[in-house]
Amino acid sequence: MSDSDLIKLYSQRILALTTAIPHTGRLSGPTATARRRSPLCGSTVTVDVVVEDGRIAAYAQDVKACALGQASAAISGAHMIGRSRAEVEKARDELRAMLKEGAPPPSAPFTGYEVLEPARDYRNRHASILLALEATAEALAAAEVAA
Repeated sequence: MSDSDLIKLYSQRILALTTAIPHTGRLSGPTATARRRSPLCGSTVTVDVVVEDGRIAAYAQDVKACALGQASAAISGAHMIGRSRAEVEKARDELRAMLKEGAPPPSAPFTGYEVLEPARDYRNRHASILLALEATAEALAAAEVAA
């Protein structure tokens, strides 16, 4: 990877997102929790959710990831409150398609992922970028089972 590739990949906007991750930490009484880890780089995201009427009422995420994983968690975290499992799974699937198939970024309400389009060319970063949405979808599925 050349220096210009690194500069493009870790743009100022991505780096700014890494310092603005919303809903950080853990919830004291979550309905469900899920932890996802990228085996390639070791990035992890742990998500706690409180679910009421099938939607996220409270959300927290503990993000230990590379800059791209942190940026992704910042984008998704900004949109989580009020979302249903179907909405989170749709965003996850759209993000995966953006990275792997060149599809457009996720649709509303999960806007902002266009900043990560340069990561398409770096397959070894895809798993970290997907962690927050995968963990949230998994936590929502676990909440449904617990209900």
